Amino acid sequence: MLAKILVPVRGDGMGKTVIAHAAVLAHRHKAHIIVAHCRLNPQDMMPHGIPLPAFARQTILSQAAQLADQEETALRASLHVFAADLDLVETDKPDGTHATVEFIEEFGTMADVIKHNGRLADLVVVAKPNRDRNLGTNSLKSGLFQTGRPILMCPPRAEVAGDFAAHLAVAWNGSLEAARTVALTLDLVAAAEKVTILAVGRGQPHGASPEELLDYYRLRGISAEICRFEARTPGLALLKKTKEIGAGVLVMGAYGQSHERETLFGGNTQTVVDKADVLVVMAH
Repeated sequence: MLAKILVPVRGDGMGKTVIAHAAVLAHRHKAHIIVAHCRLNPQDMMPHGIPLPAFARQTILSQAAQLADQEETALRASLHVFAADLDLVETDKPDGTHATVEFIEEFGTMADVIKHNGRLADLVVVAKPNRDRNLGTNSLKSGLFQTGRPILMCPPRAEVAGDFAAHLAVAWNGSLEAARTVALTLDLVAAAEKVTILAVGRGQPHGASPEELLDYYRLRGISAEICRFEARTPGLALLKKTKEIGAGVLVMGAYGQSHERETLFGGNTQTVVDKADVLVVMAH
């Protein structure tokens, strides 16, 4: 069972959606949610390379600190409302008997906050990046490459289905990334009511087959079925097939090629990140 879920938040309006998805899983697993807010250091607000008189520097630092205090106060107030609406108990001493939540704030970049708190979380929940607004890419990248944990990416949506984790689609091609994702999501998959293995094409040479994954799951007490199909663009096909079979979450390995290469030249993972309108759990 999941025990600890990390939810990094920023002032982009996606906090409620991300926390709501985490809350569904927390209730399902009686898990503890850590909502982590990144607080910028006032020194980072200073203009670089521009000499300023002492009084001007002090004024900027003071105003930056006040702005950070106001942002934290607003976020904490919002969290209290979210926690009540989502039936989460606020505590810093969870006992694993019900869904709980805790708010923390740390100085540093969002990537550093995720790196620090994510390595001892069972799942990191982030918003789908918006490349047009340059939001969220660093959070997803830090989660995937700096924590060693699975990442749940949430697209923006008005309502959160309470049973989204009941049916999971697991993408399988026999790759190292897919195998690692399977290992890291066993608790999530074991709690599902239905599991479908999506097998696109022939998979990787010398990679384990979908049938072998089926046997592996069976040893873990997990029942699954296989859905085979062909596709010219596997990333788009996985998203389409996930919706066709009625699964609430796509589980997949991420970035068999480097993040930078896929961002520049395209790739299956980057296609999913850019085009996903379903929930996606990824690991690298």
